[in-house]
Amino acid sequence: MKYSRKKKSLKQVFAATHSKKKVFIADHLFKKIEKLDTNIKKKKILLTWSRTSTVVPKMIGYTIAIHNGKEHIPIYITNNMLYHKLGDFVPTRLCPEHPGKDDKKSKKNKKSSR
Repeated sequence: MKYSRKKKSLKQVFAATHSKKKVFIADHLFKKIEKLDTNIKKKKILLTWSRTSTVVPKMIGYTIAIHNGKEHIPIYITNNMLYHKLGDFVPTRLCPEHPGKDDKKSKKNKKSSR
Protein backbone atom coordinates (compact mmCIF):
# COMPACT_ATOMS: atom_id res chain seq x y z
CA MET A 1 0.00 0.00 0.00
CA LYS A 2 1.47 3.33 -1.05
CA TYR A 3 1.07 6.43 1.00
CA SER A 4 0.57 9.60 -0.94
CA ARG A 5 1.68 12.91 0.49
CA LYS A 6 0.14 16.17 -0.42
CA LYS A 7 2.57 18.52 -2.06
CA LYS A 8 3.05 21.71 -0.08
CA SER A 9 3.26 24.94 -1.94
CA LEU A 10 6.46 26.94 -1.72
CA LYS A 11 4.64 29.58 0.31
CA GLN A 12 3.57 26.99 2.91
CA VAL A 13 7.07 25.61 3.21
CA PHE A 14 8.55 29.09 3.53
CA ALA A 15 6.05 30.10 6.23
CA ALA A 16 6.66 26.89 8.16
CA THR A 17 10.44 27.30 8.22
CA HIS A 18 10.38 30.97 9.19
CA SER A 19 7.87 30.59 11.99
CA LYS A 20 10.36 28.35 13.81
CA LYS A 21 13.33 30.66 13.44
CA LYS A 22 13.80 33.71 15.60
CA VAL A 23 14.38 36.97 13.78
CA PHE A 24 17.30 39.13 14.92
CA ILE A 25 17.34 42.87 14.29
CA ALA A 26 19.91 45.18 15.87
CA ASP A 27 18.24 47.58 18.29
CA HIS A 28 19.87 50.69 16.83
CA LEU A 29 18.77 49.76 13.30
CA PHE A 30 15.18 49.09 14.38
CA LYS A 31 15.06 52.46 16.19
CA LYS A 32 16.33 54.25 13.07
CA ILE A 33 13.61 52.64 10.94
CA GLU A 34 10.89 53.56 13.44
CA LYS A 35 12.20 57.13 13.51
CA LEU A 36 12.00 57.34 9.71
CA ASP A 37 8.45 55.94 9.79
CA THR A 38 7.33 58.99 11.73
CA ASN A 39 9.02 61.33 9.21
CA ILE A 40 7.46 60.06 5.99
CA LYS A 41 8.82 62.98 3.96
CA LYS A 42 12.45 62.08 4.66
CA LYS A 43 13.69 59.06 2.75
CA LYS A 44 17.38 58.97 3.55
CA ILE A 45 19.94 56.19 3.47
CA LEU A 46 20.46 54.34 6.74
CA LEU A 47 24.04 53.37 7.60
CA THR A 48 24.58 50.10 9.43
CA TRP A 49 27.39 47.76 10.36
CA SER A 50 24.93 45.03 11.41
CA ARG A 51 25.24 42.36 8.71
CA THR A 52 23.49 39.79 10.95
CA SER A 53 20.19 41.68 11.11
CA THR A 54 17.27 40.03 9.32
CA VAL A 55 15.17 41.86 6.74
CA VAL A 56 11.62 42.28 8.09
CA PRO A 57 8.52 43.68 6.33
CA LYS A 58 8.94 47.03 8.08
CA MET A 59 12.23 47.61 6.17
CA ILE A 60 10.68 47.30 2.69
CA GLY A 61 11.10 50.45 0.62
CA TYR A 62 14.11 51.81 2.50
CA THR A 63 17.68 52.07 1.27
CA ILE A 64 20.15 50.66 3.78
CA ALA A 65 23.91 51.11 3.36
CA ILE A 66 25.51 47.92 4.67
CA HIS A 67 29.19 47.81 5.61
CA ASN A 68 31.25 45.23 3.73
CA GLY A 69 34.42 45.69 5.78
CA LYS A 70 35.77 48.58 3.73
CA GLU A 71 32.85 50.81 2.75
CA HIS A 72 29.07 51.10 2.96
CA ILE A 73 27.18 49.76 -0.05
CA PRO A 74 23.59 51.02 -0.46
CA ILE A 75 20.96 48.32 -0.98
CA TYR A 76 17.27 49.00 -1.73
CA ILE A 77 15.11 46.56 0.26
CA THR A 78 12.38 44.73 -1.71
CA ASN A 79 9.85 41.96 -1.00
CA ASN A 80 12.18 39.26 -2.35
CA MET A 81 14.70 39.99 0.41
CA LEU A 82 12.37 39.21 3.32
CA TYR A 83 13.79 37.04 6.12
CA HIS A 84 17.32 37.02 4.67
CA LYS A 85 20.30 38.52 6.46
CA LEU A 86 21.55 41.95 5.37
CA GLY A 87 25.04 40.51 4.93
CA ASP A 88 23.78 38.19 2.18
CA PHE A 89 23.38 41.12 -0.22
CA VAL A 90 26.84 42.68 0.24
CA PRO A 91 29.90 40.60 -0.67
CA THR A 92 32.95 41.07 1.54
CA ARG A 93 35.46 39.76 -0.96
CA LEU A 94 35.93 40.74 -4.58
CA CYS A 95 37.46 38.34 -7.07
CA PRO A 96 40.49 39.78 -8.84
CA GLU A 97 40.00 40.16 -12.56
CA HIS A 98 42.46 38.32 -14.74
CA PRO A 99 44.02 40.28 -17.59
CA GLY A 100 42.81 39.32 -21.04
CA LYS A 101 45.05 37.94 -23.77
CA ASP A 102 45.27 41.34 -25.45
CA ASP A 103 46.71 42.90 -22.29
CA LYS A 104 49.59 40.40 -22.17
CA LYS A 105 50.54 41.07 -25.79
CA SER A 106 50.49 44.82 -25.32
CA LYS A 107 52.76 44.51 -22.26
CA LYS A 108 55.28 42.44 -24.24
CA ASN A 109 55.29 45.00 -27.07
CA LYS A 110 55.97 47.85 -24.64
CA LYS A 111 58.92 45.97 -23.10
CA SER A 112 60.48 45.15 -26.50
CA SER A 113 60.21 48.76 -27.74
CA ARG A 114 62.34 50.06 -24.86
